[in-house]
Amino acid sequence: MKEIASASDSCSAFLTRNASQSEQIKVAGLFYVTCRDQNGFFKWRDIIENLVTTLGKNDLLDKYLNGAAYTQTFRMGLKGVGAAAAGDTQAAHAGWLEVGLANAPTYTGNRKSPTMGAAAAGVSTSNAQVFAITSAGTVAGCFTNNGGSATIDDATGILISAGDFTGGNKVVANGDSLTVTYSLTIA
Repeated sequence: MKEIASASDSCSAFLTRNASQSEQIKVAGLFYVTCRDQNGFFKWRDIIENLVTTLGKNDLLDKYLNGAAYTQTFRMGLKGVGAAAAGDTQAAHAGWLEVGLANAPTYTGNRKSPTMGAAAAGVSTSNAQVFAITSAGTVAGCFTNNGGSATIDDATGILISAGDFTGGNKVVANGDSLTVTYSLTIA
């Protein structure tokens, strides 16, 4: 009698390398603008998908993550024709001018001082601000500033964001009013 036996053994192993989990954060702002004529009749509505400047992003990070001294003097103004750039500052934005005082169209009062609402789902929206236009001209968009003066054309503070209407430049007339709300999203 003869007995035959075979034995076998197997083993498998898997190794995953360079696996990572990543998260991204994006800061984006939108201006919602409605224009009405001197009799209150609707003329047009547009949205601005604005650029958040490099200094604006740094200001947000410094105030929130670095614990730098926080001041909130949030301002909103109207932007003239020309392109905004990430490197723009309130003191130097060579591609465009602020409208409202030295550059038409003019409006009553100072830059507006919106109040941002409590954040929900990563979004904070301001209360509506009204720019009462007092001379004809072209408005290209809006901008926001933190820490600066309410005086139109003042170069102090940090330019947070600036952008142009998605539908192109808008001509406004004396007696028109622009109602603007700003929404900042962190996604």
